[in-house]
Parts: sequence; C-alpha cells; structure tokens
Amino acid sequence: MDFNASLRRAIKTGDVLLGQNKTEKCIESGKAQIVVVAANCPATFLQSMKTKEGLFVHTFEGSSVALGKACGKPFMVSALAVIDPGESDILSLKRA
Repeated sequence: MDFNASLRRAIKTGDVLLGQNKTEKCIESGKAQIVVVAANCPATFLQSMKTKEGLFVHTFEGSSVALGKACGKPFMVSALAVIDPGESDILSLKRA
C-alpha cells in the first residue's frame, strides 16, 4: 500500500479532519476510525491518544510539514482523523 496515495484518496473521496483540535474532538465523539500523527507531533497530544481505548494510531514517519505535503496541503499537519475512508484503502493499516 502506498500510504501517501491512500491518504490523498481518503481526503478526496472520504471524510478526513486535519489538525490536533479537530482530531481530538472527533476521537471524543467516537467517529475516528484511524488517527495519523506526524513523527514530531507534540508528546502531550500523543500521551492523550494512548489513553483512548480501541483507538488505532498510526505514526507517519515524516515531520508535520511532510504530512501536510502528503495531504496535498501547503501547511503543517501534525495529526488527522479518518472518519470515512471513501475509496481509499487506508484502513488496511489497522490490519498490518
């Protein structure tokens, strides 16, 4: 699976929320199927993710700048939540 292509397809055809605040609200509402965080995501945010039961968190191996570029955005993205993958196979990360 090409992670960047799957992520872009999810953003284009599904429902993906970008940013720590929106991601946190999405998790609290129970809608997030998978959360992706950048390698340099703040430790306090990562700690709060570990307390959530049943939440799958994938760590993107690049920085928040690289994750933003992978999303096709001209800004940093340190965290995102996938609510609906659309035509993407991004949820296959859960099985890997």
